[in-house]
Amino acid sequence: MTIYADNAATTKMSRTAIDAMLPYFEHIYGNPSSLHTVGQNAAEALDEFRGTIAKTLGVTAQEIYFTSGGSESDNQAILTAARYGERKDKRHIISTAFEHHAVLHTLKKLEKQGYEIELLDVGPTGTITAEQVKNAIRFDTCLVTVMYANNEIGSVMPIAEIGKVCREHGVYFHTDAVQAVGHLPINIPEQNIDMLSLSAHKFHGPKGVGVLYVRRGIPVATLIEGGAQERGKRAGTENLAGIAGMTAALTEAVTNMEENNRKVQRLRDRLIEGLTKIPHSALNGDPVNRLPGNVHLCFEGIEGESLLLMLDEYGICASSGSACTSGSLDPSHVLLAIGRPHEIAHGSLRLSLSEENTDEDVDVMLEKIPEVVEYLRNMSPLWRDKVNGKKEFVL
Repeated sequence: MTIYADNAATTKMSRTAIDAMLPYFEHIYGNPSSLHTVGQNAAEALDEFRGTIAKTLGVTAQEIYFTSGGSESDNQAILTAARYGERKDKRHIISTAFEHHAVLHTLKKLEKQGYEIELLDVGPTGTITAEQVKNAIRFDTCLVTVMYANNEIGSVMPIAEIGKVCREHGVYFHTDAVQAVGHLPINIPEQNIDMLSLSAHKFHGPKGVGVLYVRRGIPVATLIEGGAQERGKRAGTENLAGIAGMTAALTEAVTNMEENNRKVQRLRDRLIEGLTKIPHSALNGDPVNRLPGNVHLCFEGIEGESLLLMLDEYGICASSGSACTSGSLDPSHVLLAIGRPHEIAHGSLRLSLSEENTDEDVDVMLEKIPEVVEYLRNMSPLWRDKVNGKKEFVL
């Protein structure tokens, strides 16, 4: 029996998405840039998909650019604002300390080029306020980039309020919405979002395809040179089959969002209630404003890697944080940002659920996870020192 509880890393493709892709492998296989009939059939389909996704997000088709996924979209959005800022002599960028590395590494690169990067404190629950953003904005601020919901601890940011502040101050606002799209209601115009990134494989679509929304009137920076695709702003033949799957998956996710969230939140709350009963454990992230399927805890006295390997032996697929940093020996920058000490940050567990999970899955996790935690603690000399009073407990 396999229990998949790592949906924040990637989701299983839905049957709907797979079926939507098949015609674009077999029948409508042309290059949308070709002038012949086969190519123009592909171009018509591409336009249709662009319009459907735009309507879902509350925007126009001319504001949608297809990319390879969230990381590329984040890069292009940030560089778009940076190049605008360079022309206007504005080189101050505001973000948060717990963004995805696609954002943080891009900002680090810009910092080396003379931009001033200000990372806001996210506090112990992993949230920021619109007031923080307002207080940080300066005359030379060219961008505020704040993720919609954190990919590790699940905290959801007050995006509409932040967008309103940015719009009032004439500052571009970008949000990495990779974890939110398909799971939370989003209306870009109402939330005053200027740029938004999303990735299909987070809502049961295919990997390797995503979207960058850029509000009309913002001069989009070209990240990939070499062709006139995507109105000259993203060279490379469009992944038509992937875009078909993404469109179908997004439509299905938005249509069923309310029903899916009711189920997933109930399973999430059962897990949180049960696992926080483990002594010397702590829930990470905002306890209320969090993603429907996110459960993220720290367990004192264990190493997260050992926990994941043992859970895998029981068929439970989980993670300790972002899949993009799974090869790193360093503790999660997200957990450090919310104030967890290194020792505690190393003992983290992320369970991310989808509507395909069941009560039986939760029953097994509530049985096995406490067993594994106890087993690992009993093997730990550090844990024995804490139990014996030689060292103090942190949690």
